[in-house]
Amino acid sequence: MADLAFPVPEPVLVPVRGGGFFPVRRIYCVGRNYAEHIREMGNDEREPPFFFDKPADAVLIDGAPMSYPPETADLHHEIELVVAIGRDGSDIAVGDALDHVFAYGAGLDMTRRDLQAVAKKAGRPWTFAKGFDQSAPLGVLVRVDEIGHPQAGAITLAVNGAERQRGDLADQIWSVPETIAYLSRYVALRAGDLIMTGTPAGVGAVVRGDVLEGHIAGIGPVSTVIV
Repeated sequence: MADLAFPVPEPVLVPVRGGGFFPVRRIYCVGRNYAEHIREMGNDEREPPFFFDKPADAVLIDGAPMSYPPETADLHHEIELVVAIGRDGSDIAVGDALDHVFAYGAGLDMTRRDLQAVAKKAGRPWTFAKGFDQSAPLGVLVRVDEIGHPQAGAITLAVNGAERQRGDLADQIWSVPETIAYLSRYVALRAGDLIMTGTPAGVGAVVRGDVLEGHIAGIGPVSTVIV
């Protein structure tokens, strides 16, 4: 083995229900995939999907507290279906896409909305708005061989017990197979990749002390407290 300049970072491992862990390679996020959320953000709901990234080590395992990030005064929640890829592929056909899914989970795409607004106005990347430390709280993953491929079901988020977001997986503009197929035209998907598939309407700000509890029917919860 080569003489390393420093120890290799610990792998990012997400628990899988029933035992085992999913090692995370990359995190791809779909922007604007629920029509009501697109409208609340003032965008055109007819656009094709677009993607941004979060680093693997942005993952925060379900239930762990999230530190309020620096350089923002407008931290927002976004509850999302998470797709865990378990099989490599490029230029995947829509009809074959679900064969590449290992598991599903619930996740939060935490967003520094004020920094995102600045980036949008200047035509700059969203890295500081979306890819910061602890910006991806995730729940336990549930294997496909246990639950199949959910195509409908409530997706909700409550803050301090009061519901903020409610939608249905059936309301996604781009389905999971379509999203996988589209993304795989541009990058080679690998086992260990996660895809966060967009959020329904109702996004809003959170502050220190807020308890976030998300849930997706048939899949399970994700939670964190802002500290």
